[in-house]
Amino acid sequence: MDDLRQKYLDAIANAGDETALEDLRVQAIGKKGEISLKMRELGKMSPEERKAAGPALNALKDEITSALAAKKEALADAALDQRLRAEWLDVTLPGRPRRAGTIHPVSQVTEEVTAIFADMGFAVAEGPQIESDWYNFDALNIPPEHPARQEHDTFFMSRAAGDDRPPHVLRTHTSPVQIRAMQAQGAPIRVIAPGRVYRCDYDQTHTPMFHQVEGLAIGEDISMANLKWVLEEFCRAFFEVDEVELRFRASHFPFTEPSAEVDLRCSWEGGQLKVGEGDDWMEILGSGMVHPKVLQAGGIDPEKFQGFAFGLGIDRLAMLKYGIPDLRAFFDSDLRWLRHYGFAALDVPTLHGGLSR
Repeated sequence: MDDLRQKYLDAIANAGDETALEDLRVQAIGKKGEISLKMRELGKMSPEERKAAGPALNALKDEITSALAAKKEALADAALDQRLRAEWLDVTLPGRPRRAGTIHPVSQVTEEVTAIFADMGFAVAEGPQIESDWYNFDALNIPPEHPARQEHDTFFMSRAAGDDRPPHVLRTHTSPVQIRAMQAQGAPIRVIAPGRVYRCDYDQTHTPMFHQVEGLAIGEDISMANLKWVLEEFCRAFFEVDEVELRFRASHFPFTEPSAEVDLRCSWEGGQLKVGEGDDWMEILGSGMVHPKVLQAGGIDPEKFQGFAFGLGIDRLAMLKYGIPDLRAFFDSDLRWLRHYGFAALDVPTLHGGLSR
């Protein structure tokens, strides 16, 4: 038994890795190991022999087990020490700066627009992005033969055969939110409706999904003069200039009467946009007085109330203000682009603190 003890203690001491150590464990105290086989022989011994051999074998097994555990811990310590020597790090070096996340230009401009109109008393209204054909077209006085109601311009939702429910679409503008807001709040009302919209179009200045903000103000004595003042104040605050000049051009939209396209005086000298000066004009939005049929669809008496509405492209505003040349880059998920055009997360736009930092 002494020879067996010395044999395994020497082998354990000389083991070079955990694999060799595991082999020794199996040879010594495994199910068919030498010490385990000797313990099976205890049943063949006389009571006197068993009384002497039993405690000795148990002590040997415990000693071998302890030696195996101690050697395993020593090998682990040695491996860790070797790894620490190889993978050293100078903790006195300055830390690497962590890149902070940035706000997407669309989100930034949405917050800027919201802050400006909130200062003028406009609340924010929201609605679903999947709209019924009635809210998206009929309630806005868009006739069945209008091109916007064709599949080449609008994303219609798929319907199962035999489904006779009204068709649904991915909303083509945020104007349906105006109808929902009128139905929910009645008049007088003053809201803006920012959000995603969808159209079948894709090029440098159009994408299938983009962002709009609609404005709506209804009261008993609202006129085009109020609309002009609101848009002038908005442009002055958004582009952060002292003076702006707007030009209203007669146009046609089914949901407003009269309707007007709005141009902004600007200059493109040197490829840089300067608002409020120069001899160029740039179209920025569509607007007009809300059509009486639209008021009726929203549950408002057109004989008593009237109001104005307008719509702006948030993505286009971002391109103009921050010099972004291609609309498609907004949705490419390119971190390099976002780091360049993004905004600090804690710089919340306010009129008193400045919209852009």
